[in-house]
Amino acid sequence: MAPVDAVTFKSLGISEKVLAVLDKNGFITPTPIQGKVIPFGIQGKDIIGIAQTGTGKTLGFGIPMIERLLANPDGRGLVILPTRELALQVDETIRKIGYALGIRSAVLIGGDSMSRQVRELRAGPNIVIATPGRLIDHLQQGNIKFDRVSVIVLDEADHMFDIGFAPQIKEIMKKVPATRQTLLFSATMPNEIAKLAVEHMQLPLRIEMAPAGTSSANVEQEIIVVNRGAKFNLLVKILGETAPGTPVLVFTRTKHGAKDIAHDLRNIGTSATEIHSNRTLAQRREALDGFKKHKYQVLAATDIAARGIDVKDIGLVINYDLPEQSEDYVHRIGRTGRAGKTGKAVSFATPDQKYDITTIERLIKKPIPTKSHEGAVMGFSQGPRSFRGGYSRGGRGGRPAPRGAFKTHTNQAFKGGAPRSTSTVGEGAAPRAPYRSFSGAPRTASSSSRPSYGSGTGARAPYRGGSADRAPRAFGAAPRPAFGASRPAYSARPAFGSRPAFGSRPAFGASASRAPRTGGSFGRKPNLGAYTGRSAGPRSAGPRTGGFKPRTSGPRTGGSFRPR
Repeated sequence: MAPVDAVTFKSLGISEKVLAVLDKNGFITPTPIQGKVIPFGIQGKDIIGIAQTGTGKTLGFGIPMIERLLANPDGRGLVILPTRELALQVDETIRKIGYALGIRSAVLIGGDSMSRQVRELRAGPNIVIATPGRLIDHLQQGNIKFDRVSVIVLDEADHMFDIGFAPQIKEIMKKVPATRQTLLFSATMPNEIAKLAVEHMQLPLRIEMAPAGTSSANVEQEIIVVNRGAKFNLLVKILGETAPGTPVLVFTRTKHGAKDIAHDLRNIGTSATEIHSNRTLAQRREALDGFKKHKYQVLAATDIAARGIDVKDIGLVINYDLPEQSEDYVHRIGRTGRAGKTGKAVSFATPDQKYDITTIERLIKKPIPTKSHEGAVMGFSQGPRSFRGGYSRGGRGGRPAPRGAFKTHTNQAFKGGAPRSTSTVGEGAAPRAPYRSFSGAPRTASSSSRPSYGSGTGARAPYRGGSADRAPRAFGAAPRPAFGASRPAYSARPAFGSRPAFGSRPAFGASASRAPRTGGSFGRKPNLGAYTGRSAGPRSAGPRTGGFKPRTSGPRTGGSFRPR
C-alpha cells in the first residue's frame, strides 16, 4: 500500500516507462488526490474520489488507466465528461503521457464533425473521451461498441447529473461489460451519485480529500457590493489595478452578458474574448487557446466553462454575476490558485443579494469579507426577500407574514354594526357593536343565535311597496299583486296551452284591445301579452304559469317578410 503523503511519483508503483514520460513533461510531485488514487487505481480497484476542482484529478485517473491498458492491450478505456471544454482538456493531458507510449485517444463531443469522429473510431483508439450526448449518438448509429471496455471513468459526475445527463449515463453503464474497473470523481456526493455507485460499482474505495463544497485555501476571496449599472466601471477599475499581462477570467450569468462584456472591453483597448454556448466549437477552441497563450488578457465566460478551463496561471477570477447555484461558486473560483499557486477571486453583489451571499458562505463554511471600492455601495439592503433569492426591490411580492400574525383592520363601515377599529386585534381593540335585527331592535344577551328570516324580534322587510306592519306571507298563499297594478286571480288566467289561435293573435305593436288579425305578416313579432291573455301593463312579480307554443315547421303562407 502506498504512503499517504507521497513525495514523488516513483513511490506510487508507476512503471519506469511511464515515469520517464512524466519526468519529461515536468510532473515530479503528485497532488494529494493523485497520491491516494493512483496506487489503488493501478491495482484495479473501483474508486470514488471526492475532491475540490483543480486538484489534479485528470492525472489521478489518467495514469492508472494508461498503466492498465499497457498491461492489457486488448482492453479499452472510456472517459465520460459533462462539457466539451473539459473533454478537450482531458484529451490534451492524456496525449502528453500516452502518445509516447503508443496510447491513442479519440474525442467525441457535440459541435464537431461527425464524419471525422467516425474515422477516429475506425482507427481503433485505446481511450475514448466523450460527452454523454454525442456518445449515445455514435452508439445508436453502431459506430462504437463497449464490449472491450475494461476501465471507465465518470469525471464531474455531479455536474453531469445536474445538467440532465442521468438517463444517458444509466444507459451507458448498462452497455459496458460487468467485469470492469470504474473510477468516479465528483466534487459533491448527492443521492443520485451514491445510488449509481451502489448499482454499478463493486466495493468502491471512497477517497475524500476535502468535504463537499470546500473552497481552495490558496484563493483570496472578497465581495464588493455594487449597483447593477456600475458593475462595468468597477470591472474596468479592477483590471487597471491588476498587474499587466495577468490572465483574468470573468464569469457572467448569461451568454449575452459575456458577449457584451468582451465587446465593451475591446472598445476600450483591452484584449478580451468570450466563450459560451452560442459560440461554435472552433470559436471556443480559439478563445481558450488564445487565453492560454496570453493572446487575450480577459476571458468572459458563462458557467459552461467553470469546470472546463485548466489554465494554471490565472491570477484573478471575477464573478461579474453571482452563480445560479451556490455550488458553482466553488468551481468558478477554483480556476485560480491551481498547482500550488495563489489566486484571488472577487465577486460583485448587488445590494439585494445578501441572501445569495449567505447561502454561499454556508456552503464553504466560512465568511467572505466585504471590501469597499470606489463606486461601490456601503452594504446590503434590508428589504424583503425576492422570489429568486436575495432581497427584492418591490417586485414580485415580499416576505410572507409570520405564522400567528393578525392583519390590521381598515376603517371601513360594516353593515349592521359600528365601523371596525383600526387597532390590531389583541392590542386593545374595541369590541364589535351588538347585532341589530331588521327592525332595528338590539339583540338581547339571552339570545343564542340571530333571529330567523321573518321571525323573532323583527318583522320581514317590506315587499314591493308593502307595509312593515303587514303580517308575513304564509307559505303557499296567493302571490301578492305587483306594485301599482292588479293581477287577475289564478282561476281567471288561461290554462297552460290554451292560447288563442295563431291567426287571431294581435299584430306586432298592436294593443291587446285591438281586434285580432286574421292573416298578417309572419315577420312581425306578436305581442307578448296576447299569448297568455294578460294585460299589456307592467309584468307582475309572480311566477309565469302560461307557456309558449312551439312553432310548427311548415312553409309560410301569408304576408310579406319585413325585418325587425
